[in-house]
Amino acid sequence: MVDQANTQEDKKHQESSPFYNASRRLLLAAIGAMAIAQDEAEDFVNHLVERGEIAEKDGKRLISEIIEKRKINKHDFEAASSKHIRETLERLNIPTKNDIDELSEKVAVLTRKVEEFLSKE
Repeated sequence: MVDQANTQEDKKHQESSPFYNASRRLLLAAIGAMAIAQDEAEDFVNHLVERGEIAEKDGKRLISEIIEKRKINKHDFEAASSKHIRETLERLNIPTKNDIDELSEKVAVLTRKVEEFLSKE
């Protein structure tokens, strides 16, 4: 139950963060642009096939290559974006979720030790 509360709290924090919102909008826009570009490329290839300028087999192969290239580009884009966001957070000296989790665990351990110490008195 605690994990669910933490997850909901993290989600609220992320949703209210201007940096998170701006990053999210940028990523969604980029993904949308890539999807539109793929659709346009597929339409263009299909048009070439219809006009008989390329064979249907070649058109299908070309569309497959476009889809595969998009997957690779999407992965590269996501990796570069994640790296850039991490570097920005480091420059701004903003703690990560892992940093906060580690500190929370240390506080919990210290709290238990203090409680044990006080109960012995």
